[in-house]
Amino acid sequence: MKHRLALAVAIALASAAAPALAHNTSNPAPSAVNEQANPFFSESPLPLHYPQFDKIKDSDFAPAFDRGMADQKKEIDAIANNKAKPTFDNTIIAMEKSGRILTRAATVFGNLVGADTNDTRDKLDADYSPKFAAHRDAIYLNPKLFARVKALYDTRATLGLDAEGVRLVEKYYTDFVRAGANLTAEQQARLKQINGELASLGTQFGQNVLNEKNDLAVVVDTKAELAGLPDDQIAAAVEAAKARKLEGKYVLPLMNFSQQPQETYLQNRALRQKLQEASLIRNERGNKYDNREIVSKVVKLRTERAQMLGYPTYAAYALENETAKNPEAVNAMLGKLAPAAVANARKEAADMQAIIDKEGGKFQLQSWDWAYYAEKVRQAKYNFDESQLKPYLELDRVQQDGVFYAAGKLYGLTFKERKDLPVYHDDVRVFDVFDKDGKQLAIFISDMYARPSKQGGAWMNSYIDQSAMTGFLPVVANHLNIPKPPAGQPTLLTWDEVTTMFHEFGHALHGMFSNVKYPYFSGTSVPRDFVEYPSQVNEMWADWPEVLANYAKHYQTGAPMPKELLDKVLASAKFNQGFTTTEYLGAAMLDQRWHQVKSANEVPAADGVMGFEAEALKKDGLNFAPVPPRYRTPYFSHIMGGYAAGYYAYIWSEVLDADSVEWMKQNGGLTRANGDHFRDTLLSRGGSKDALALFHDFTGRDPYIEPLLVRRGLDATPAADDTQPATKAGKADKGSKGSK
Repeated sequence: MKHRLALAVAIALASAAAPALAHNTSNPAPSAVNEQANPFFSESPLPLHYPQFDKIKDSDFAPAFDRGMADQKKEIDAIANNKAKPTFDNTIIAMEKSGRILTRAATVFGNLVGADTNDTRDKLDADYSPKFAAHRDAIYLNPKLFARVKALYDTRATLGLDAEGVRLVEKYYTDFVRAGANLTAEQQARLKQINGELASLGTQFGQNVLNEKNDLAVVVDTKAELAGLPDDQIAAAVEAAKARKLEGKYVLPLMNFSQQPQETYLQNRALRQKLQEASLIRNERGNKYDNREIVSKVVKLRTERAQMLGYPTYAAYALENETAKNPEAVNAMLGKLAPAAVANARKEAADMQAIIDKEGGKFQLQSWDWAYYAEKVRQAKYNFDESQLKPYLELDRVQQDGVFYAAGKLYGLTFKERKDLPVYHDDVRVFDVFDKDGKQLAIFISDMYARPSKQGGAWMNSYIDQSAMTGFLPVVANHLNIPKPPAGQPTLLTWDEVTTMFHEFGHALHGMFSNVKYPYFSGTSVPRDFVEYPSQVNEMWADWPEVLANYAKHYQTGAPMPKELLDKVLASAKFNQGFTTTEYLGAAMLDQRWHQVKSANEVPAADGVMGFEAEALKKDGLNFAPVPPRYRTPYFSHIMGGYAAGYYAYIWSEVLDADSVEWMKQNGGLTRANGDHFRDTLLSRGGSKDALALFHDFTGRDPYIEPLLVRRGLDATPAADDTQPATKAGKADKGSKGSK
């Protein structure tokens, strides 16, 4: 989502991996002409240091990376070799201030690679990922620098620091130790080799996923084959075909998930099957985009690295700094939910099979049938289908009269679009965000449409992080992958796209409300299994009556969504939750299986990767063929990146989210008092305080799991300890999340 350390900005690009390469300082100094031309060599003069997208050229990145690393190396060497006694200012703060050129260039580059890549950027990504990781290792494995950090850590109680300062010292020390600062020279050399290879493999994996997704888009010859598909989606398929120079045909692009959204509507079962099978076979076809060998290598290397650092498994290493703390706690949570989720999915499947049989289908329900027949069950049970909602869910109205409106009611924010700032793509829009006192709070970048150059899914990132130390205010961005209709046609959303927009804006609020001293703690720099919590809370306003009434209006007539239709939407909130929870748990528990292997020797070779996946799903009771995992291993980008051993975070965070939604409802709902309280106690604090302590500051108590069980329809047969606070029930070390 965003980098955490100024001095380790390469984490954003190299997923915390690092190579055996020494930093190359032999690059010649840039000429005076280049000094003036390269927009990364100085702070942007635009408002809030907004990036100069109109001046940034792909040729600017390599010189900025090279100079940025060289300059930061000098800064770090000066800190490490300082003859003066280590102090908070001359060591910790000095590190926080280092690497500004590298931070500027790598932040923009990392964001553009996700949002609008090209061949040049892909090559730069591949070339520089190991260099960034080597640069990171050169910092964290510098013995003189670590000695200064350790001296401050050992005496932190006597330094006269406030709580945030003490926490910063502790975090830096922990980061150095976890990066291998306490290892022998021989071990550090091997660690650098591992990290370098992981950096390169991670970049290759992501590029393969994007390329394979584009290659496997399904081409359809006739409109008749698309029977049932809404007109706006047919129009989008026409545009996608034109973009590929396939005039007269139709192209159905693949989305990130295993299940494809068009399957909800397509009456042509053979086409549904073709689409689903194209999705499920991604990156395991034996072609140049096959990721199975990469998966095998990555898991082996992660396991070796974790054990070198003193952890039994990679999951144990990854979870140490999360709120879950250890794999046992995660296994307990997921294992508690899985049986009820699969039981619910089987009941849902039985309802669909009954319709198939009634219609004389004479076939057993398959994964490509699920969405189509689920919609028929929905219509039978609630007398409405998703397509009835879309005319009331026009993108601009949802964003400005829904997402922005809710933020205004809760927090007093106002938004004003501006056209004078440059953008990296014509689809991007920019908004000034003003606080309750009328002063500028942030700049918000909105990038809503799908395109071949954009990674799948939805996410938030930060271009400029807030901190009192720098005086910077936030520049943050939201990205979705909504199919773009032909020119002049409205963009009508699915309900899932609406809730996703609210979700991602929850992340944006977390970034915009940041009010911390140090860049390290800014915005969403919190544990991975906590970061989804505030964004999930923000989803509650999507169907809040006052908010929904303000934006859910017919795109042609302006008529409000009929109350009876809204009532049906709310009544069906638990519909298909067996499927939703099972497909999510399939991916989350698969992630844990890969990262809880106890030896590199247990990791299968490339030809055994899919067998490992099948056996893992079977062991966890999630091998229900009509519901494949949300992501299969070869295209599971989350766990090849920042969510390695952390995909459970969505549902772990949802415990806090569901509980907080109940708190909001009990305390009056959409009020400034609630918004200001949430902002002051939690959203503004970033990572400056323990995550669960922030939750406690907000609610005044520990979280409980019951609201989550009720929300997901898993409360019919609660476990014996479901009445206990989630934090207590989940702490296995004491006794022995839908992806956006």
